[in-house]
Amino acid sequence: MAIEHRKLGRTGVSVSPLCLGAMMFGAWGNTDHEDSIAIIHRALDAGINFIDTADVYSRGESEEIVGKALAGRREDVVLATKVHGRMGDDPNHFGNSRRWIVREVESSLRRLKTDHIDLYQIHRPEPDTDIDETLSALSDLVHAGKVRYLGSSTFQAHQIVEAQWTAQRRGRERFVCEQPPYSLLIRRVEADVLPVCESYGIGVIPWSPLAGGWLSGRYGRGGDSPGDSRRAQMLPARYDMSLPANQRKLEAAQQLGELAEQAGLSLIEMAIAFVINHPAVTAAIIGPRTIEQLESQLPAAELKLGADVLDRIDEIVPPGVSVNPNDTGWDPPWLSDASRRRR
Repeated sequence: MAIEHRKLGRTGVSVSPLCLGAMMFGAWGNTDHEDSIAIIHRALDAGINFIDTADVYSRGESEEIVGKALAGRREDVVLATKVHGRMGDDPNHFGNSRRWIVREVESSLRRLKTDHIDLYQIHRPEPDTDIDETLSALSDLVHAGKVRYLGSSTFQAHQIVEAQWTAQRRGRERFVCEQPPYSLLIRRVEADVLPVCESYGIGVIPWSPLAGGWLSGRYGRGGDSPGDSRRAQMLPARYDMSLPANQRKLEAAQQLGELAEQAGLSLIEMAIAFVINHPAVTAAIIGPRTIEQLESQLPAAELKLGADVLDRIDEIVPPGVSVNPNDTGWDPPWLSDASRRRR
């Protein structure tokens, strides 16, 4: 497969338009390490040179699998991982503090069997930690040679701007990449996050271009329900089919599936191609659990959607709209915690 590489923001680093996400390797998905390694090798052989994982995925097991898979091939890969998620019962074994970041990066390096991480990302915002403390710790890791570039994940537009402003004013290394949720069903970032990233020259590597399985093509009219899926067992609240917003998502997914069929594409191909065709997007993160899932996603790297298809997509799900407004990927505490809204 001939893949046209893209620059990651203004870094000068070239990456494939598909990034292999490793969340499903380990206890959260594929528990067979050799099978997971085979999937990684197939992706590399297909031209993917960008891999994204996180410490919290199966409590480090995903990083361990990726580390084993990259033996002898590490220098051919732009390797990304993330920090923030809870890694133990200790109250300080998570978050965006200097104390945790400088400790946890060593664990990630060990699990990944490497001496440096190409893109080290803050997995979620943490309003109770000063962004300058976070950027200061991350900058020290860059200066020490343990990390090459810094990124954020699921930050809101104002948080991206604040981080850029802080880096400039305080002389810190800046985030060069943002990783937001973005798909045919979850388009809210088109209204603010994507334009902000374009303005600052920040690379964008969206997660869940298949909307957590809603766009897998399995849910035609009269067929299976997302509420019965494997992922729904892990996150039942997000797949509660009694919610009107989720019913609207299912209806939109079915209409999109019909559109894909009319265009001679699978819904998977159309969904991923839609994401990587946005001018702000560098690469879409795909997260296969099986080799078959990977093979179904690879063709999207070479697809260009015509204006007629894109116009019809906009009719089904308008630009900047998330069918279920609660599909944010992160719940701001000023909305979810009542004590932050009341005296």
